[in-house]
Amino acid sequence: MLTAGDLIELAIERPAAGGRMIARHEGQIVLVSGGIPGERVKARVEKVERRVAFAIVVDVIEASPDRRDPIHDPLCGGCLYAHITGDRQRAIKGEVIADAFARIGKHTLTVPVDVAASPEHGYRMRARLHVRNGRAGFYREGSHELCDAAGTGQLAAETLSAVARVVESLTRSGAPVSSLEIAENIPADQRAIFVEISGSRRLTPSNLESLIGESIQSVAAATLDGSRTSAGAAGISDSLSTITEGRGEGELARTAESFFQANRFLLPKLVTKVIDSVLPEGEVLDLYAGVGLFAVSLAASGRSGVTAVEAPGASGSDLQRNAAGFAGRVTAVVAPVERHLARGRQLPPTVIVDPPRTGISKTVLDHLAAHGGTRIVYVSCDPPTLARDARGLFEGGYRLEAIRAFDLFPNTPHVEAVGVFERS
Repeated sequence: MLTAGDLIELAIERPAAGGRMIARHEGQIVLVSGGIPGERVKARVEKVERRVAFAIVVDVIEASPDRRDPIHDPLCGGCLYAHITGDRQRAIKGEVIADAFARIGKHTLTVPVDVAASPEHGYRMRARLHVRNGRAGFYREGSHELCDAAGTGQLAAETLSAVARVVESLTRSGAPVSSLEIAENIPADQRAIFVEISGSRRLTPSNLESLIGESIQSVAAATLDGSRTSAGAAGISDSLSTITEGRGEGELARTAESFFQANRFLLPKLVTKVIDSVLPEGEVLDLYAGVGLFAVSLAASGRSGVTAVEAPGASGSDLQRNAAGFAGRVTAVVAPVERHLARGRQLPPTVIVDPPRTGISKTVLDHLAAHGGTRIVYVSCDPPTLARDARGLFEGGYRLEAIRAFDLFPNTPHVEAVGVFERS
């Protein structure tokens, strides 16, 4: 029986959701970090649970032709797949989606899932960083150990410089930062930063105003007791012409605390995929709408009769602000999705859903299956929950018409997928 610390030789079989690869040792399943399907490796067992062991590669005996030298510490946030060539990464992500549909959704995909590629460096325009002793970085996988965000290549050098300036200034003023969220627009000429301050010092707007400038549009801070202070503009914005690849005009605004897709290179492709998946006629309901990325983009492209639903909070407030610029085309509803659907009305011909990683709640899924219209466009960041919810839609009379994926986080196991479901 395996125990932590054992060194074992393994044949890597196939990928698993979450970033590890599946192997077997004397019949026991081992989830391995740092391998590639087809390789023989030596791995060290990290821990053993009742039915599965976890291990990390310490030596490669027979290497895959798709192996490359990782650009950075492979366990630093955003680097779990950095040892794999880009083409193979995307193939693996397509396999993970197909496997989830087969195992969880009980549905076999008949063609490989196409995964749109992204440049690996400087792609990220939204990130959360942790701060220790005045230094900002990501956590290493499975720990609270800080690692160098710069080495991962996800964030532009100018982004990290802005972060360092804010952390240094606030620390020097007696308001040490424990973590921060940074958001920037596609051209990277606007940035919004939200910081969490450790300690009890309350800041005033004047404490933050000196940080505005050099592409930082706004800074907001919160202390442990919940007090908040802000300075600068009310967030950042992107051109809807850019977001929709020239189909509409206007601006889409957001604050650092609001959810927004993180990849500047693939964002327009994701948005136009959703726009093109919506039925050409009829009203549209956008659930888990965030700041209105899809709903407002549809309106900017000339569509009317769009209702966008987002829970109260930063994203809901930004949704209201963005929808106001398209009054008569978009109606913003700031409420939990479950509460909005509790009215029990028949849903419009097209429903867009872009839920969190946990997927759609059973209440929402049951309502979609019972009252959904002709088409559901499901935007997912997690293949297992997408497949789980797809099974519920299949049981409710829907079929999968198309699926496309986007490599929004290269060098990681994360993948975004857009599934189009049609009522049979």
